Amino acid sequence: MEEPIIEEARNTELSERELEVLQLVAGGLSNKEIATQLYLSINTVKVHLRNIFAKIGVQSRMEATMVALQRGLVMMPGTPAASAASATAEALTPAPAIDIEPPLPIVRRIALIGLILFSIVLALIAGPHGSAQSVDPGQTFITDSPQANASSNPASNDTVWQAVSQMSQVRGRLATASIGSRVIAIGGEGAGGVTGLVEVLDTTASKWQIGSIKPLAVANVSAAVINGKAIVPGGNTSAGTPTVMVEAYDPISDTWSTLSPLPSPRFGYSIAAFDGKVYLFGGWDGSRFVNSVLMYDPTMDRWSQRAPMLIARGFSGAAVIGKLIYVVGGYADGREFNTCERYWPDEDRWEACAPMTVARGGLGLVSVGDRLYALGGGWTGYLTFSERYDPQANIWSVVPTPFVGQWRGMGVTTIGNDVYALGGWSGGQYLSVVEKYNPFPFNIFVPAATR
Repeated sequence: MEEPIIEEARNTELSERELEVLQLVAGGLSNKEIATQLYLSINTVKVHLRNIFAKIGVQSRMEATMVALQRGLVMMPGTPAASAASATAEALTPAPAIDIEPPLPIVRRIALIGLILFSIVLALIAGPHGSAQSVDPGQTFITDSPQANASSNPASNDTVWQAVSQMSQVRGRLATASIGSRVIAIGGEGAGGVTGLVEVLDTTASKWQIGSIKPLAVANVSAAVINGKAIVPGGNTSAGTPTVMVEAYDPISDTWSTLSPLPSPRFGYSIAAFDGKVYLFGGWDGSRFVNSVLMYDPTMDRWSQRAPMLIARGFSGAAVIGKLIYVVGGYADGREFNTCERYWPDEDRWEACAPMTVARGGLGLVSVGDRLYALGGGWTGYLTFSERYDPQANIWSVVPTPFVGQWRGMGVTTIGNDVYALGGWSGGQYLSVVEKYNPFPFNIFVPAATR
């Protein structure tokens, strides 16, 4: 007979049974497999998982595994009990220490308060207008107008953020790419778990079409475009474990191909394409967050190591301006980062740049013109604005956001000056929304001076 369990977690201490369940989750077992091994019903396993998630403050099996390993709550899968302690300590090598800045001077404190108040006004103007919603996954084309497909849609000429036609399913932690006038949404995680779903948005007609399913369903992935194909490295499988698999999607032929695998498994990385090559930064390798950098050369179908980042982390954002790749924000070991680093691919070296005004983990990062735009985040904090970076002045400033609070794991890409943000996690749920942002909504005419 199964032991009685409490429906809601009442404290933050995990019971012996919950630790057993968590150990099996870290080993990649499904609910059915856990139920069989522990002689429990599947519903009982689900209740235990809900309580575990609430107690350790996570939202998925993957996050539960990472937190459990970081806190030493479970042994590394496959590690003998006799050496579990030493293996866990080795696997959980912390990121390099970061100096804590001294308290801000009073003048800067006042300025920061003013900045926050200004951001709140911007947030009220832009207004959170997305909703979590799903459509029958068997539907081939999503042709509803944005007005018909969103529960609340104040998008108009009054705001630079506008809602466009939504994805067919709620999901976050997905890969997003733009090729020509099309936005491609690949994989991710939603209400039904990890998916290989591919959807292609024709931005000229505002219509979605279902593409060929990704052979290996993964989440916590990103994409970079090389030679008209979306390259999607690694990611975590439905078991929550990282993979070395690298697959490429050709939207013209609607086909997938397999490329040379990663040297080591990775998910939660950031990615950028530069000069015909793909660069992959940091991420989670199955035991810890890393600062390693990998480069893919499509002419040789080979990955190679490059100079490591200054700080180990995952869930950062990467974007290119000129001859530099910027890697911004991120998350590791229970904290978010406001870190900004820039990489010189031609010289294989790193240097620091001005940090963001707030820390952002799970953000989206894009470049438009000669500016960076850092969108969302809020893994451990509450955000009311996004940020723009001017590399010439080396400063960050406030820009509007369509969602306040937590908004992370969205896919971001650009077409011309338009920024597209897809799905993500906000308000305790995954989203199907697609938001478009134009940093230059108005054409300003300055008349010539007259005498």
